[in-house]
Amino acid sequence: METRGTLRSPWTWGAILAWWTLNALMDATQVHLRMAAAGQPVPWGEVAVTSAASAYLWMPVTALVLWLAERRPIERGRIRSGLAAHLAGAAAAVLFRALAVVLLNGWVGWYPALPPFGEVLLTSFGNNFFVFWLLAGVGHAAHFARAARERETRLARAQLHALQAQLHPHFLFNALNTVSACVHRDPHAAERMIARLSELLRGTLHTAATHEVPLAEELRLLESYLEIEQARFEDRLRVRWSIDPESRDARVPRLILQPLVENAVKHGIAPRSAPGTVQVSTARENGTLHVEVRDDGVGVPAGFAWETRAGVGLANTRARLRALYGDRHAFALEGVPGGGVAVRISLPFAAAERDVRSTP
Repeated sequence: METRGTLRSPWTWGAILAWWTLNALMDATQVHLRMAAAGQPVPWGEVAVTSAASAYLWMPVTALVLWLAERRPIERGRIRSGLAAHLAGAAAAVLFRALAVVLLNGWVGWYPALPPFGEVLLTSFGNNFFVFWLLAGVGHAAHFARAARERETRLARAQLHALQAQLHPHFLFNALNTVSACVHRDPHAAERMIARLSELLRGTLHTAATHEVPLAEELRLLESYLEIEQARFEDRLRVRWSIDPESRDARVPRLILQPLVENAVKHGIAPRSAPGTVQVSTARENGTLHVEVRDDGVGVPAGFAWETRAGVGLANTRARLRALYGDRHAFALEGVPGGGVAVRISLPFAAAERDVRSTP
């Protein structure tokens, strides 16, 4: 399992430095107070030097532990190799700290008189071996948490690709079905619809590799789709737009509006003979993008369960929103008093990056 290296992050090194600095301060304070209580006061600055030197020698060891937890974790399928690597790391840590005491004792002053190396090594084992394994536990916890997040991210991306693969045939079939309905009745209208369909498909394929697009781009695609539908329904379909200029730069899921409008036309406007209106509204408010698609069509019968009877378009839309935004979005579909349906979506507002190549 490949994960992004923890040690590549400056936050990791900042956390390591902060932890061992705090550890040195706490240890120095405890030793200072303990010696004072025993009637053998030692200046706090002198104690701080030895404590800081001991603590900061743990920094390279901590880096080693995190590296081993990432590269040689003790996990199913490679327990032996992982355990062997960590045992070797623990032995290296014990030896490293023993050698550091021998080499630095003259400057730091851990011992008034340096004992034989064997005694220093044994003391290092007692002081450091089990601390190494505590750090290894922390490193493994961080490794497995990060791996789980990456698995969730890959799963969400795979789900989005699957949903998009489902959306394109569904969208193309419905658009072609709309065009075919006019071929014999009004060939000139059918030609205009085919031209709009060409523009629509060109736009969707141009952004096929992206999950999010600027709202302005999404609205242009929606206009092409609605021109096709208006050519089909003629005077029976009216469209109203209420677009907040501040919302046009917002990032939104690609083809998120078309299924909602398609649902309004198919289930709200088409079943009745009287003219109907579809209204598309967007607004930016307090860091949130609000989108609404409303129709004044036939409405819904009492007790209608959208969760169990949603078609491909609505079900796909809800699944994509969950995969992209999780709990940071809201999706509501409800009947409008007097007839019709309103679909409301709320997303965290994030401005799309401008394409500098198109800037005059």
